[in-house]
Amino acid sequence: MSDQTASAIPAGQQASLDARTLFAMLAGFCASLVAIGLARFAYTPLIPPLIEAHWFTSSQAVTLGAANFAGYFAGALFGRAIAGALTNRHALRLLMAIATAAFFACAFPLSIAWFFAWRFLSGLSGGAIMVLVATTILPHIPPARRGFASGMIFVGLGFGIAASGTLIPKLLHHGLHDTWMGLGVFSLVLTAIAWFGWPASNPPAVAAHATATHARADNGTRLRLLYAQYAANALGLVPVMILLVDCIARGYGRGAETGARYWVLYGVAAIFGPLVCGNAGDRIGFGMAYRFALLVQACAAALLALSANAYVIGIATLALGVSTTGIVPLALGRVHELLPHDHTEQRAAWSRATSAFALCQALAGYGYSFLFSHTHNDYALIFACGASALAVAFIADLVMNRKRPAI
Repeated sequence: MSDQTASAIPAGQQASLDARTLFAMLAGFCASLVAIGLARFAYTPLIPPLIEAHWFTSSQAVTLGAANFAGYFAGALFGRAIAGALTNRHALRLLMAIATAAFFACAFPLSIAWFFAWRFLSGLSGGAIMVLVATTILPHIPPARRGFASGMIFVGLGFGIAASGTLIPKLLHHGLHDTWMGLGVFSLVLTAIAWFGWPASNPPAVAAHATATHARADNGTRLRLLYAQYAANALGLVPVMILLVDCIARGYGRGAETGARYWVLYGVAAIFGPLVCGNAGDRIGFGMAYRFALLVQACAAALLALSANAYVIGIATLALGVSTTGIVPLALGRVHELLPHDHTEQRAAWSRATSAFALCQALAGYGYSFLFSHTHNDYALIFACGASALAVAFIADLVMNRKRPAI
């Protein structure tokens, strides 16, 4: 999978994926599963046991959850700098090792500061890996297969969500300490699998600087629109991630068990999200696929705001589960469409998009929590806010591409 080989074969003929490329995709899957899928989503079902076991108070547990979001934002900002200092391959190895170490460290509640630091570091690893993993692997993938490849890389996010509703409850039967240790052992195995899968070389440098510069000038407005849309995605998805189960269990009075079933449904849908959306981007273009995804998400969030019917909630949950993970390859693919010849600029643009998402995700978490507590637990209002953000992003896309030909 050398740069020389990639450049010697015309793009249209590079349709097959060799064993080394598949191994790199497996490494990407392992990284997204460990540092984002598990490090972020496995914490949610652990909050009640942490409080019940008197490891932390309820307010401390929420603060520790926010530590991961803050670290994720920092990782998105500084991921490229870390790679610049260490090379992509060594940076990704280090980041996976840090995320794995954080699981083992969290098995010992030595202090709130200790736990906060490790939750922050796990978030930093996730944010940096989100920036680096695809931009390290995709330049070595034939253009026609990049949607499929990015889908395979980020399907780890879906497995993390699904595991949070299935694996964690089983581990908790053995106690909190063993649960954290089990997550650490699982992550250690995945880190070992990925260790030799990363491409040995950084992405090849751009060959035609003038062409890349011209493309950046033409598409700067569309890139800024993409950053705003990706940020709006965070505003639209956070209500589902934090309130879906609680709305069903307490808001509609159907119990925690029913709420958990919907969360598992959400997780199963999230497993297929990157594959479905990545392949859609390959077939119809990532710009068009992302526009359609925004419309689907807006309609699904609106359904949650308007209906308490079990079947309607199920349909909305499926759509939003697919979207939660599926928007990642779509947004990444759109970056590659707008900057097709410059891997350095692709990474910079993807870092900015990820940072915008991370910032709005953190702000949305606190903002919606404040609004929720000051509106007497108005679930419909929160879901409506998310739907509105997604609708605005969709309309902006229509307006922008009606004025100028879509790319």
